[in-house]
Amino acid sequence: MEWILLGLLGLVAAIFGSLLGLGGGIIVVPGLLLLSSSFPIMHGITPQVAVGTSLLIMIFTSLSSTLAYLKQKTVDYKSAFLFFVGSGPGAIFGVWLNKDINVDSFLILFGIFIIIVSFILMVRNRIKPLKRRPNGIKRSYVNSLGIHVEYGYDPITALLISFVVGMCSGLFGIGGGSLMVPAMILLFGFPAHMAIATSMLLIFLSAMVSSLSHIMLGNIHWLYALVLVPGAWFGGQIGAAINRRMTSIRLVQLLRVFLIIIGIRLIYQGITG
Repeated sequence: MEWILLGLLGLVAAIFGSLLGLGGGIIVVPGLLLLSSSFPIMHGITPQVAVGTSLLIMIFTSLSSTLAYLKQKTVDYKSAFLFFVGSGPGAIFGVWLNKDINVDSFLILFGIFIIIVSFILMVRNRIKPLKRRPNGIKRSYVNSLGIHVEYGYDPITALLISFVVGMCSGLFGIGGGSLMVPAMILLFGFPAHMAIATSMLLIFLSAMVSSLSHIMLGNIHWLYALVLVPGAWFGGQIGAAINRRMTSIRLVQLLRVFLIIIGIRLIYQGITG
């Protein structure tokens, strides 16, 4: 039974991760810890192993999603590679922070973190994108309705935010999309669909760095990863396909509600654990 649940966990996490640009770790990590406490055969999964295994799975989720989004031409790959310059070192730093954290503290910090992100999304209409400096990077995009959309960012600001995103990726095993997507939408004026698609490419790059670090530390449960991978791959494709049929407003609303529910659940699990 636990193996079926593990396979479903990979599928559901990948669908939501691809759909919302989160990578899926925000479901996989607490899911693994919950299964560990529920089934004796899976007992003993530490936050370090949960995070490391999640990051390895996200390589497949994000790669599958990115390939689908590239076909839809919604990935700003130039911005993604620039953001990775900051998120790569941040991911390594996050792995270092993760090595000694205990389960309850991990869950509480994780829950607080994503509730803060959901709160930012609640007030996003009152926050205007940062004013670009003369040397700032400017981008343009024509959406499915034929409307020309402009967005952009200051490189230094983008690199600093990306470092924090990478740190959260290595620390929490979430890929960083739960922070990077709101940042791209709120601060840089990215269209929601493009922010999600670009986030998946960034997650792929960051997950490669983070998972390699966790492999070196022995924080991967290879058997569980093998069961999770098929669902992660197909779920990434399904999520990208659903994303194409949804409006930007609905995507942001779904992201906000989803983060609140997961955040409250994590905090409760950490306090009562």
